[in-house]
Amino acid sequence: MTDLRHYDVIVSPAITEKSTMASEQNQVVFNVAKKASKPEIKAAVEALFGVKVMAVNTLVRKGKIKRFRGTVGRQSDVKKAIVTLAEGQSIDVATGL
Repeated sequence: MTDLRHYDVIVSPAITEKSTMASEQNQVVFNVAKKASKPEIKAAVEALFGVKVMAVNTLVRKGKIKRFRGTVGRQSDVKKAIVTLAEGQSIDVATGL
């Protein structure tokens, strides 16, 4: 894959309490494109951050129905990837690329 495609696969890091706790087990959580596959996610993380990826687990969080001032709206679906890094590897998502 080209470098520009890597930036399309990885949308953003997911900074939550649960993802911060996962970092203790050498895992990092990213929001990724809905069409991205596990091999594409692995290649993108290895190319952009220069780390060795052991495993990639994905999940799709379905969007919720929300109301704002009586108007019904729907949040979009989000695909997340939980990336397990090799021993001794780390990514500091707070600093960015």
